Amino acid sequence: VQLQASGGGLVRAGGSLRLSCAVSGRTFSRNAMGWFRQAPGKEREFVAGISGSGASTDYADSVKGRFTISRDNAKNTVSLQMNTLKPEDTAAYYCAASPLVYVGSRLSGYTYWGQGTQVTVSS
Repeated sequence: VQLQASGGGLVRAGGSLRLSCAVSGRTFSRNAMGWFRQAPGKEREFVAGISGSGASTDYADSVKGRFTISRDNAKNTVSLQMNTLKPEDTAAYYCAASPLVYVGSRLSGYTYWGQGTQVTVSS
C-alpha cells in the first residue's frame, strides 16, 4: 500500500492550497482517512479525518472553518482544501489511512502513512 501526497508549497498568509493523497495497492473506499501535520520540533498532530463513506468528518479546532477534507472513492483519493492559511499552519502534512471505517483524531488508529508534503505560509 502506498499513499502519495502532493500539493504542498509556499503561500502567503491568507492564501489557499489544496493537498491531495492518492492511494495505490489497495482500495480504501470503506476506510477512514486523515491528514496530520508536523512542524519542526513538534509532535505530529491531527488536522482532519473522514470516514469511509465520507459522511463523517472531524477537524482540529485550529483549522475548523478554514480546512475541508473530502474524498473520491472512485479515484481512491483524499483531499484537503486549506483556505485562509496562517503562518502557524506551516508544517509537513501527511496523509494516512486506517483499517477501520471511522477513527477520528486518534493517531494510533491509522496504519498506513504517506510521505509528507511541505506547506510553508509566509507572513
